[in-house]
Amino acid sequence: MLGKVITIGEPMAMFVAQTPGKLKDVTGYDRFIAGAEVNVAVGTARLGHEVQYITHLGEDPFGEYIHDFLKKEKIDTELVCFDPEHPTGFQLKNKGAKNDPEVVYFRRGSAAYHMDQEKLKDIDFSEADIFHVTGILMALNDTTFHLVKQLIAKAKEQETVIVFDPNLRPALWKSQKLMIQRINEIARYADYFLPGIEEGAILSGKITKEDIADYYLDMGINTVIIKTGEKGAYSKSLCAKKSQVIEKAGFHVEKVIDTVGAGDGFAVGIVTGLMEKLSIEEMLERANAIGAIQVSHISDNENLPNKKHLEDFIEQHKEKEGINEITSCY
Repeated sequence: MLGKVITIGEPMAMFVAQTPGKLKDVTGYDRFIAGAEVNVAVGTARLGHEVQYITHLGEDPFGEYIHDFLKKEKIDTELVCFDPEHPTGFQLKNKGAKNDPEVVYFRRGSAAYHMDQEKLKDIDFSEADIFHVTGILMALNDTTFHLVKQLIAKAKEQETVIVFDPNLRPALWKSQKLMIQRINEIARYADYFLPGIEEGAILSGKITKEDIADYYLDMGINTVIIKTGEKGAYSKSLCAKKSQVIEKAGFHVEKVIDTVGAGDGFAVGIVTGLMEKLSIEEMLERANAIGAIQVSHISDNENLPNKKHLEDFIEQHKEKEGINEITSCY
């Protein structure tokens, strides 16, 4: 096992409707924790790896709730700062008939929105093997964008591997043009870039997974891993001046309950696979498996597996349906 993973983001309290229908009509909610990066932190910790999470929380009950949750999940909170002036963000999620629920965010002006560059400028990446980043925090404002860019540059200087999931949230950006410009600016620093196929099309202007991968490989990224939904994943990387292409079919899910968090589960598979020095094929299999496990539960992170749960899931599904794989190097 290698050193540790560092990730940065905004965790929020999440209230999930107990009954179907529009949020304006709901009277009862169940409380959870949400946030793409916190999902990755939880999943990585449950698979036995050291994780440090960078964020700012409000000095309020939501902030205390999230901090206690992180400690319970054995996530390093040394770089979790409490802000006495700004609140912790939260969100509401409906329980609709569709698997892609309505989510309403209350995050503008939050503690994470006001994350302090000065407090975080001296972060040490020397013992970190991976810095996991998404496009969400950098979408909040110019300060958070430059903070993320600054930390990535520092991590690169200390030879930390950058795993970047664009995790597009168009509603958070001032414009689609700015979103594309800034996500692609950060993507150039990535060692592993993890767009969904629709995200890749928006960001690159290309349509096929092959063309999207080539677009980012031409930027100098080492490995592009494209999530293709139910179909699984496609990876293209440079190996000894040749291109290695690997496709891995997804796992069949009997009943999809909630697709939110599936991409974060996928990222857990890649991050922990890198930590354990798995092959690309093994990483894609793990990533697809965790994504499939995620969609069978309403919470964004409660169903993230431990090692035994993950191994049992993969073994059972391999026996039932077999896992297709295509590998080529040219």
